[in-house]
Amino acid sequence: MRIVFIGTGAIGVPTLRALLRAPEYEVLGVVTQPDKPVGRKQHMAAPPIKAELPDNSVPILQPKRLRDEESVAQIRALGPEAIVVIAYGQILPESVLTIPSIACLNVHASLLPRYRGAAPIQATIAAGDTETGITIMYMDAGLDTGDILLQKKCAILPNETGGSLHDRLAEIAPDALLNALAQLANGQAPRQPQDSAHATYAAKLTRDDGKIDWSLPAEVIERKIRAYDPWPSAFATLVDAPAQPRHLKIFRASIVAESAGPPGSVSTPNGTELVVATGRGALRLDEIQLEGKRRLPAKEFLRGFSSPIPNF
Repeated sequence: MRIVFIGTGAIGVPTLRALLRAPEYEVLGVVTQPDKPVGRKQHMAAPPIKAELPDNSVPILQPKRLRDEESVAQIRALGPEAIVVIAYGQILPESVLTIPSIACLNVHASLLPRYRGAAPIQATIAAGDTETGITIMYMDAGLDTGDILLQKKCAILPNETGGSLHDRLAEIAPDALLNALAQLANGQAPRQPQDSAHATYAAKLTRDDGKIDWSLPAEVIERKIRAYDPWPSAFATLVDAPAQPRHLKIFRASIVAESAGPPGSVSTPNGTELVVATGRGALRLDEIQLEGKRRLPAKEFLRGFSSPIPNF
C-alpha cells in the first residue's frame, strides 16, 4: 500500500518507523511542520518527524499552510492510496482528505469520542480516568469526528504523568495502525460512527493553563500536576519579593489529610516538607523548580531558600 505520512510531534515517530520497516507499505513522502526556533538562543530545529529522516530517503514537505494549492498539488502528485495523520498540528482541508484512493486515517491518542482535540493525554489524566488508548479513525471535515476503524486500550497508571502516558501511547500506536491498514487491505475494515452525545473536547493548552487554583480539592490539583508534566507544567506564583513574583513549577506532589489553613497557605513541617492547603485537604510538594533554577526535591529546595516561604 502506498502511503503519505503527515505528522509533527514525537508521538508519531514510532509509527513512522513501523511504516518504514514494513515491506508491505511504501512511504511515498512525509509532510510535517516547518523548522522553528527553540530554546533561549532560538536555534532553528527540525520537528521530531523530520529529524527521524536524516538521510533524506523519503521526500519531506514542510508547508506553512497545508491548504495552499501548491501543497495540495504536491501531495496529490505522490499518488497515495492511504494518508496517515498523527499529531500534525494543522487541520487537513477537504482537498487533502479526498486525495487517497483508499482512506485518510488519523491516529488519535484517546478513546474517541472522549477527548477530541489537541490535548487528550493531559485531559484524561486530569479527569482521573483509569484507561485511555489509541483510536484509528477515518478522517472527515470535522475535528476528530470521523468514523472509528479500531481502538487499542491501555490502563492509566496511578502515578502516570503526561510525559509517561505520551510515551506509552506512542509505543502502542504502531500496532494499532498496522492492524487497521491490514484490515483496509483485505477489505474487512469496519466503520463505527462516533456517538457525539458522549463527546468531550480537550483544547490546545497554553502555559497559562498550568496555573494552580488552590481552592480546588487536593486530588484534583494532584492530577493536574501529573497531567501537565512535562508541559505546560503546573505552577504557582511565589511572591517572595513584592516587586519580583516568580513562578514555582510543581512536578510531583502527594495528598496529605491535614489542612494547613486557608487554600494556598504554606507550612513547612520540621523544616523538611513543603505543604500547601487546598480547598479540601492539602498537598505536600515533592518535586519543584523555582523560575530560573533547576528542578529539585522540595527538601533540597527548602535548604537553599533563605527567606520564609510565603503563601500562594
